[in-house]
Amino acid sequence: MKSAKIKSKDNILDYILLAVFLFIIVITLYPFLNVLAISFNDPIDTMRNINFIFPREFTVSNYAYVFKENNLIQPLFLSVARTVLGAGIGVICTAMLAYVLSRKDFYFNKVFTVLFVITMYVSGGLIPEYLLLMRTLKMGNNFLVYIVPGLIWVYNLILVRSFIEGLPIALQEAARVDGANDFIIWARIVLPLCKPVLATVALFMAVGQWNSFMDTYLYAKELPTLQYVLYEIMEKATIKIDPHAAEQMKNAVSPLSVRMAITIIATVPIIIVYPFLQKYFVGGMTVGAVKD
Repeated sequence: MKSAKIKSKDNILDYILLAVFLFIIVITLYPFLNVLAISFNDPIDTMRNINFIFPREFTVSNYAYVFKENNLIQPLFLSVARTVLGAGIGVICTAMLAYVLSRKDFYFNKVFTVLFVITMYVSGGLIPEYLLLMRTLKMGNNFLVYIVPGLIWVYNLILVRSFIEGLPIALQEAARVDGANDFIIWARIVLPLCKPVLATVALFMAVGQWNSFMDTYLYAKELPTLQYVLYEIMEKATIKIDPHAAEQMKNAVSPLSVRMAITIIATVPIIIVYPFLQKYFVGGMTVGAVKD
């Protein structure tokens, strides 16, 4: 009897967990499916009712509007370049600095760590940043303005430093006994062991670089990225409908439809890349949860 009751309770708990997980899946997928459906749905039909997950009147006119008469090749190249270079160089710089701050024999490691953490809560503001990049460093309309300001993110720095501190110190000591210097220890011992957290940091930085457009607006309008061009297209999208022209009604494009199409265009590259980094991402985010 007791065994039957325990099994009955376990079954009830399983059903409850299943219901909870299904609910989480629904509320997670619905917004994306809704955006995808609107991007492929007829704009006039979209304005009547937007609560659906499948296009009721399928059309690619929204995507045609985005790509028509808009040269997206150069902006796409710039976005890919800043994402790859920004994330790649940023990960290397973050790993170097994190290794230095993780060293117990570095006397000022706590002082510098505190100074870095303060910048997470206190910022100099937009005006000093603008003056620094435009007047002092002369980075206006320079591709480096996409790379240099975002080389170090403090959150990523702390994440990598915590991961390095969790590695067996005996590995570094053994390498030092064999005559390895700090750079060799970092490159050949520490860096290979940090793949999970570095993949996590790379994903964070890549998403940030890919989605950024305000720096283009402020510092480099002559080097427009894909996100900035898509933002301009979205701002220019207006409804121009003649109620007496049936043909024009068919070709009308609404700002909402264009906005959803742009959202899908901007999101798809990240969705494609994420599955390849997922296992490293999970391992990097659980850093510090279990230590020997």
